[in-house]
Amino acid sequence: MSALLSALMTSGTRAALATVAGLLIGLGGAHGETIRPRPCDIYAAAHTPCVAAHSTVRALYDGYAGALYQVKRTSDGATENVGLLADGYANAAAQDKFCASTACIITRIYDQSPRHNDLTIAAGGHYKGPGAGGADLGAAADALPVTAGGHQVYGVSISPGMGYHNVRTTGVAAKGEPEGMYMVSSATHFNSGCCFDYGNAETSSTDTGAGHMDALNVSRDLEWPNCRNEPGPGVHADLENGIFHWDQRSCNPAARISGGPRPFISAWLKNNGQSRFALKWGDAQSGGLNKIYAGGLPRGYAPMRQEGAIILGIGGDNSHGSAGSFFEGAMTAGFPTDGADDAVQSNIVAAGYGAPSGLSGTLAPGSEISLRATTACCTADSVRNQNGTAVIAPITSRSAAADRRDATWIVRRGLADSACVSFESKGSPGDFLRHQNAVLRMQPFDGTALNRSDATFCPEPGKNGKGNSFHAMNDPAKYIRHYYGKVYIAGDGDDKNPWDAKALWSDDASFVVGPPWSP
Repeated sequence: MSALLSALMTSGTRAALATVAGLLIGLGGAHGETIRPRPCDIYAAAHTPCVAAHSTVRALYDGYAGALYQVKRTSDGATENVGLLADGYANAAAQDKFCASTACIITRIYDQSPRHNDLTIAAGGHYKGPGAGGADLGAAADALPVTAGGHQVYGVSISPGMGYHNVRTTGVAAKGEPEGMYMVSSATHFNSGCCFDYGNAETSSTDTGAGHMDALNVSRDLEWPNCRNEPGPGVHADLENGIFHWDQRSCNPAARISGGPRPFISAWLKNNGQSRFALKWGDAQSGGLNKIYAGGLPRGYAPMRQEGAIILGIGGDNSHGSAGSFFEGAMTAGFPTDGADDAVQSNIVAAGYGAPSGLSGTLAPGSEISLRATTACCTADSVRNQNGTAVIAPITSRSAAADRRDATWIVRRGLADSACVSFESKGSPGDFLRHQNAVLRMQPFDGTALNRSDATFCPEPGKNGKGNSFHAMNDPAKYIRHYYGKVYIAGDGDDKNPWDAKALWSDDASFVVGPPWSP
């Protein structure tokens, strides 16, 4: 048993847990390093054991040695379990090998706890809104590549119509029992559709009334009128027939995730089942937890009436209009202490979400890069995201951190052809450069064949003898080109569009692949 875990087990004080939290931060999450204890070890030592532990990224117990998730090939329907490397991170290379030259979806996310509460694709429910009827879709297995612990791994990217559940669980809180839960998600991939949830829901996939759900929600909440001017997402409690930030049917500004775009966040909910609940959020890359609310349950929700199903990416009645990212999450028996939550947050930070891969300035998968223009006018300009559209703009080491982040890309295997490349945003995991009506935009990858091909580009030596040029995989005569500050796929004078002009085409279509602006 590790010294850290021993400290937890020999003392129930918040001070001991805080000490463990500080020590965990120092562990770092470097490549090949095992981080101990892990979230469910911490909760077990604090006498609130996990009854569900789901992740496509890493083990949530130090001793877990099973599979993390299962993928299914679209070409032949075969399935493969994705397990662990020696340091407890997902063996994503096994997925890449199994899914080579075809597409895969995630069909099962294994519960690492002894309860075996696995999540499978939701079989449908009683939601009556747009797109209702039939089973949900599974998430594309390669839609959310990220770096964690120095490895390329995959999260779960949910688009509307996708979702997972388990309506026959064991050990999950029911009928007013206490519980806690957390998930690692993203504050750059979200919408206002209902409901990007993880947690406790109805076993019938039917809205059975207030208090029958107890689930985390990450979204831009439009339910309460005074929230509608808040631009970003927030962390909320979906208690059924209401997404709550506190005990009021109104907006709590503290629920909003502040401080600019955060690619990785942790969201936290705990509920004693009888009288009170608490919400927190944290940056999954650094720092501690921010209190949103700790107090009484809303009127009509005390006591709770949970039913014990588990959902991911949907509402209790299978409302599936949501978008979001999921990397890991766990649910506990009992109401966790704040000290245990703090120690788990420190473990999440130490896991190294989004840390540099160690590769830079090349077109090798996983390399972090910049794309600098070679035209004489614009050699100080780089391709960057600007409100979802690709532009070229001056970027230097003195540029604002947000600008440098928006001009940094991660090279991924081509989403439609592994011999080519795709460019994922460093600041928005799961968002890729794709062409749409000839314009290059940054959009979430939804797993569709069109999105795959639009986001895949094939490199070759630069047309002007400098750097590289990139033709669109699904339109080989068109190359990435900048024209009057914007970025397109363009032909060499072969169409009537202004951006297809022959003048300066070879210069405008050549880019130097350099080190990332944002480490």
